[in-house]
Amino acid sequence: MSTESNIELSSVLGRLADVLQTRLPANGGDPASSYAAKLFAKGPDGFLKKIGEEATELVMASKDGQNDRIISETADLWFHCLVALTYYGLRPEDVFAELARREGLSGLVEKASRHQS
Repeated sequence: MSTESNIELSSVLGRLADVLQTRLPANGGDPASSYAAKLFAKGPDGFLKKIGEEATELVMASKDGQNDRIISETADLWFHCLVALTYYGLRPEDVFAELARREGLSGLVEKASRHQS
């Protein structure tokens, strides 16, 4: 993936996070006119349930080898994960920073380090 693609990806997710911020109840998000505002109004139970549903749908699409659905379900999952991040006052850039921190680390070593506290 080129640097331009990386910048575009972070830009798209950042813009979406900016829009989601406006849908928070504290910022006047209206559940009657916005799906995201409706999720925020339901609290974590609403959007966490959707994350679980979308993750399951992604698994099923992947098992079936349906590339169009894999893309669509991944987009749905990412959207609902962005809703969760926004709800908890986090940004996609926080996730990018964590991925950057892990870059170049063995996945096995990184995972083992999480269990040491």
